[in-house]
Amino acid sequence: MPSISRLLCILLLACLSPMALGERLRLVSDDWAPYIYQEAGQAKGIDYEVTTEVFRRLGVDLDWQFLPWKRCLAMIEQGQADGVMDIFHVESREAYVVYPPEPMSDVAFVLYQASTRRHPVARLAELAGLSVGTSPGYAYGAEFNESNSFRREAAPNHEANFGKLVRGRIDLMITDRMVGRFLSRRMGLQQQVEELPLVISRQAQYLGLARKPGRELLAQAFGEELRRFKQEPAYLAIIERYIGDADDLLGAVEQQESSTPR
Repeated sequence: MPSISRLLCILLLACLSPMALGERLRLVSDDWAPYIYQEAGQAKGIDYEVTTEVFRRLGVDLDWQFLPWKRCLAMIEQGQADGVMDIFHVESREAYVVYPPEPMSDVAFVLYQASTRRHPVARLAELAGLSVGTSPGYAYGAEFNESNSFRREAAPNHEANFGKLVRGRIDLMITDRMVGRFLSRRMGLQQQVEELPLVISRQAQYLGLARKPGRELLAQAFGEELRRFKQEPAYLAIIERYIGDADDLLGAVEQQESSTPR
């Protein structure tokens, strides 16, 4: 089976024009640590390293730019960037985004509370009357996005939401489980914030390529090579370098009941 997959990838690459293989792709993203982020002006993160390696194997060079998430989405829609990192597969985006067949990773959106102001929320309905910190442009699932029972308060980034949470300016905040754990450690907030067990929604995140001629073949080749790379020890080594235990990212943690369909 691996040899068949390798042959398919070679055939896909052979179908790509020499220009497509020789070009530099401009990829955009916001800070979404530990998946992708900047530190001291250098790009880092699990999905950053994985994407860079997969495209290296495909003979494609990359330029990275970090921008607010809503700006990233607008640039892809307007064709001002070649790809966006860690985007959800949303039907309305298919008109201008090509998705590889293999996702980068899976996201589980959870709630965080301040340790001194606990809110025992076990289901979405129990958010009634509370304020929840969100990030602009993020899709948390239809039930959460459309509910009128609680207030959503957007902040410029996830760090700002954690700051508002510990200062009591919001009751809860929502973010991906791995992002929350990574940032709370980096900000020294482990004793001040707590992760709730409720999973608001689960979604796969992808590298999204701008819909241009030849992008479907490139997306297919990227997906095939990504699937192969995930079977190698080097993939687990990248994960463990950022979070210490690959099981968390690969879904081997205890699963909680979700309030919305995955």
